[in-house]
Amino acid sequence: MAADTADISRRDFLKSSAAVSGGLLIAIALPGCKPAAMATGGETRYATPNAWLRIGTDDSITFYCDKSEMGQGVYTSLTMLVAEELGVGLARIDTQFAPPGDAYINTLIGGQITGGSTSVRDGWDKLRKAGATARTLLVTAAANQWGVDARNCRVEDGVIVSPHLDKLKFGEVAEAAAKLTPPKDIALKPPAQFTLVGKAQKRKDTPSKVDGTCVYGIDVRLPGMLYAALAQPPVLGGSVKTFNGEKALAMPGVVAVVPTSSGIAVVADSWWRARKARDAVTIEWDGGPNAALNDAKISQTLRKASADAGRIMRSDGDVASAIKGAAKVVKADYELPLLAHATLEPQNCTADVRADGVDIHVPTQVQQIAQATAAKAAGVDVSKVKVHTTFLGGGFGRRLEVDFIPAAVEASKAVKKPVKLVWTREDDMTHDAYRPPAFDQVTGAFDDQGKLIAWKLHLTSCSITERFFPGSTEKNGDPFTVEAAANYPYDVPNVQVDFKRQEIGINVGFWRSVSHALNCFVAESFMDELAVSQKKDSLTFRRALLAKQPRYLRVLDLVAKESRFGYPPKGRFHGLAVMEGYGTYMAQVAEISMADGKTQVNRVFCALDCGMQVNPDTIVAQVESSVIFGLSALMWGEINIQGGRVQQSNFDSYRVARMNEAPRIDVYVLDSQEAPGGVGEPATALVAPAVCNAIYTATGRRLRSLPLTRYKLA
Repeated sequence: MAADTADISRRDFLKSSAAVSGGLLIAIALPGCKPAAMATGGETRYATPNAWLRIGTDDSITFYCDKSEMGQGVYTSLTMLVAEELGVGLARIDTQFAPPGDAYINTLIGGQITGGSTSVRDGWDKLRKAGATARTLLVTAAANQWGVDARNCRVEDGVIVSPHLDKLKFGEVAEAAAKLTPPKDIALKPPAQFTLVGKAQKRKDTPSKVDGTCVYGIDVRLPGMLYAALAQPPVLGGSVKTFNGEKALAMPGVVAVVPTSSGIAVVADSWWRARKARDAVTIEWDGGPNAALNDAKISQTLRKASADAGRIMRSDGDVASAIKGAAKVVKADYELPLLAHATLEPQNCTADVRADGVDIHVPTQVQQIAQATAAKAAGVDVSKVKVHTTFLGGGFGRRLEVDFIPAAVEASKAVKKPVKLVWTREDDMTHDAYRPPAFDQVTGAFDDQGKLIAWKLHLTSCSITERFFPGSTEKNGDPFTVEAAANYPYDVPNVQVDFKRQEIGINVGFWRSVSHALNCFVAESFMDELAVSQKKDSLTFRRALLAKQPRYLRVLDLVAKESRFGYPPKGRFHGLAVMEGYGTYMAQVAEISMADGKTQVNRVFCALDCGMQVNPDTIVAQVESSVIFGLSALMWGEINIQGGRVQQSNFDSYRVARMNEAPRIDVYVLDSQEAPGGVGEPATALVAPAVCNAIYTATGRRLRSLPLTRYKLA
């Protein structure tokens, strides 16, 4: 019998999740997911060989995707990994989002998290094993029925074929397979036998996004649902002193004015009515400790902190002695601003708080944290909360945050009905967890033969990791602050990277590529500065220092060849940057032109070695997306704060690249048998240094702070 999902306990779910090591379970649908439709002529029963797969006696196949889909393509690529080993076509599998569960821990990060360009890297082995385990059990069940050796049977798109050409569908042996003990060791296909992985596949989510049936968080509709708009403190970190909601309550459709942990929520029978009534609430705000915070103070705080030594995160040789005895020393300071995530879909959450439990429908990258957050807001045990993950209208790290969940839960609890809380664009832009600002100092030293003998980077910024997990960085430091710095690839005998933590009083968060974008800009811009100081071209200078790094050299040589680096079309100029991030090696050339003191990025060439590929089309799309994201930040990205208030409020003041401003992007993906690398983030980090290096070639001006709107370039 197929159990209703509402009747599944957390304990039962964990048992089913562990079934891969203890035996197949029948008739258990994973909680938080809809069971498959009943087969015609009888009741459908299900075999669940592991937490990711469910095989129905109606021959249905469901894959529970444990990563959130925010445009990066995991809805397709992760399904491909399962389908490859299961032996079925991609179209045969119904993909649904997995509920919160310990079975879905991201082994590369910890916790059930979509982020860090880890989705394919985390799923590469375990999802193929999940598919192979299910296939092995089904084939064994069929072979037992035929009385033949399972090793002589094969699978053809969900049909098991005997050596005598007898055939059985997966659904016909699902119940028998459920009684078998899964094998301990599963042999996976060698890459040479892949039929799906490594070959371009159409995305599974595209049709629903075209016809409008795809459900994002903002699309959720529940019976009897009300809507809420939230008034939040205009000063970051502020709070409500007093409020009066009488005027709002008298407005049409308004049901309640609810004080919440993050502001005042107005609940009404439509979102627009809630939004209008929200502005009618009289609120006296307490500005709190940030009432006097501004850009100048943030910059001064970081600069002052940089005078102190930081925690050493890498130390090769003796940097201090090398610099002291050098024939030539080059120094530079770099400064980078706060940035917003600016997801196209503003933050939202639909909550249904009832006596028997809580449901939240939410676009989130952290299902378990979202579940715990909702439980705390509702005052119930975490086992009482079901999380329904929707598609995400952009993530970029913003939906690692859960600040938009409590107020929805609190409002639903107050009115005893489902409530969909939606932030406005202005709410979102002015209440983000922003990418940290940074003030960095970098030094290079040469001997009397012109050899680079020392490289030192002193970083000063905030710690996102410490904010998320207080105390976690005390012992070993924060690795997320020194990405694209501690792994400095150049052959230099004396290298030091240290990080000075300095908080600025407001929340900072993980932003696409995290500290790669900060540190790559500094490191790769400065590498060009060092090349210029020795009167060498940037390509030759880098190649000599990467002679022991074959994966770097391959992408560097490929991008140089394809771009004809150093020989751009007339009126255009080239800039170069390289980086390894998330297991992917990348080189990028920006081709720009200058007009009336403004920079036009005409073309971007990007070569990458991301190891084994799953869906090549997704890789190209991800790189293209990352370049546009990085370009927007480079050209216009900046969050300004005055009196503790964010000055940018929408896309008119926080610009992103428009279609006529987008460059041509050429992507070259190297064939590789290395383990898969991440591709959702690294290209973002290389745009700024590549473009700024091109600007130096064009104008002779070295830009050490961003965005470009700060400059009038002659």
